[in-house]
Amino acid sequence: MLFRYQAERVDLYSAFVNFLGIDPKKISSSKQIPFLPIEFFKTHKLLAQGQQASLVFRSSGTGNMDRSSHYIANPNMYRNSFTKAFELIYGPPKDWIILAYLPSYQEQGQSSLVYMVDELIRLSNDRNSKFYSDRHLLARALKELDSSGKKILLIGVSFALLELAEKERFQLKNTTVMETGGMKGRRKELIREELHEILCESFGVDQIHSEYGMTELQSQAYAPSDGQFITPPWMKVLIRDVYDPFHFVEEGVTGALNIIDLANIQSCAFIATSDLGSLVEDRFSVLGRLDHADIRGCNLLFNQEL
Repeated sequence: MLFRYQAERVDLYSAFVNFLGIDPKKISSSKQIPFLPIEFFKTHKLLAQGQQASLVFRSSGTGNMDRSSHYIANPNMYRNSFTKAFELIYGPPKDWIILAYLPSYQEQGQSSLVYMVDELIRLSNDRNSKFYSDRHLLARALKELDSSGKKILLIGVSFALLELAEKERFQLKNTTVMETGGMKGRRKELIREELHEILCESFGVDQIHSEYGMTELQSQAYAPSDGQFITPPWMKVLIRDVYDPFHFVEEGVTGALNIIDLANIQSCAFIATSDLGSLVEDRFSVLGRLDHADIRGCNLLFNQEL
């Protein structure tokens, strides 16, 4: 059982489990497993004993102290996870021309998202698949390629797509537009519905797709419509009570997202995120984020024990 392995071999998680007074042998369901607050990826190295990191991914942020780090022992696990998760919703990458517009991620480096998209571009095996940093070149290429009749995937960080939408107008017939990553402090945060409405109007499409992933995960969820995210079979989302992190709310009730990512074999597969959302029939939505002051308060006592 992965939980027992990590409770024994991942030092910080082991300390967390012990701090809570939990006996790993007595855990019999996923709802009994303690979920590690995601903020510890910013302050500690989460890697199982005896493992070496082949890759290190870092989150976006204003400095090293603000960036989470995920130490990856087996890059093949990550590649297999994101490739199969993509194929479950969108089919083989070779069926697509993939255009990527991820300026902030490329600038900061060590991005798991850039690593994933770069591999999907390679798997698309099309010379037109590439990263773009120039808005004008992207707009020109998008219009030309969309008119070719081939399936196009435009994946972009939300603030960059919004800027493109404000400067250009499209009538796309063969393009799927996918947003991810939020505004990253570049723009005022918008609720997803408002962002999608603006993007739909500018790109001339009926739906905006979304990708949900993060540095601390090796799996992704996708929302092909209406902001309802679908997880691959090895990823599960539970919704915890905002005021009681050890209690889970009923279906349809808003709470904070706990994620089980079984691809995180050598780090931590059980993560309490700071995202707010709800779960209905195995699909989840993301509605906002917790106040970080509340999160720090929850973590303070455990930090003092380390």
